[in-house]
Amino acid sequence: MPKSVNLNIRLSPETKSNAKELFAGFGITITDAINIFLNQSIITGGFPFEIKQPRYNHETEVAMQETRDIMSGKIESKSYSSLQEIIDEINSDAANL
Repeated sequence: MPKSVNLNIRLSPETKSNAKELFAGFGITITDAINIFLNQSIITGGFPFEIKQPRYNHETEVAMQETRDIMSGKIESKSYSSLQEIIDEINSDAANL
């Protein structure tokens, strides 16, 4: 049996760079970190950390959906001609609460 095998993974260059920098601070390589992760997964019989689905309050969920709708073109985003116009709208919204 070979002493090691190659494993190819795809990730963004930014993720690789950030991970390399992070693990270098511990004195290990990305390969070392992946080996640690896999061995801990085997020992624990699953992920070696808790995996959770993020939960957001209703207001945050509404804002995230509005953002998705703007990005997809379903609704048009607001635009302002000046900072004062934005401040006036914020103040108006606050007064209506």
